[in-house]
Amino acid sequence: MMLTIWRHGEAERGTDDRLRQLTVRGRDDISAGCSQLSAACSTRGIPQPQRILHSQWVRALQTAEAIGAIFSACPVTAEPALHPGSDAAAVDAVLCLHDTQKHILLVSHQPLVSALVDHYLGTAGRVPFLTPGGLVTMSLEMAASGCATLLFWAAPPNYKTDA
Repeated sequence: MMLTIWRHGEAERGTDDRLRQLTVRGRDDISAGCSQLSAACSTRGIPQPQRILHSQWVRALQTAEAIGAIFSACPVTAEPALHPGSDAAAVDAVLCLHDTQKHILLVSHQPLVSALVDHYLGTAGRVPFLTPGGLVTMSLEMAASGCATLLFWAAPPNYKTDA
């Protein structure tokens, strides 16, 4: 399975964390990130994302919808295991339900997104802490600790991919 973990884009300040919306910059970053993700997948022979799972918090939903609009054949679905406070075991259980031949894209929040990257790579710190709009793509043998190979990561504003 190909797996991309994407932190939601930059969000406005607000008193209700669940309802914070993306800023204009956050939306622009996600759009730029989609272009870079598509190009990175094409040059590396990786399938484009085929399914997007996201937290239901507004900024994650808006990020997922923006990504889904670019990858138009890609269904976008809310997933409770991606809400803040969740853990890697819950996400593992969700990923086990999906076709291992697909490219799944997860949109969530810190600290979960960086914890998932460390979990799947089996070591902490191989990829910098994901800033808003940051993403990591890896090849995943199975949804378990240490079962992934890092393909690339990127972050705004330029989304230059690194491995």
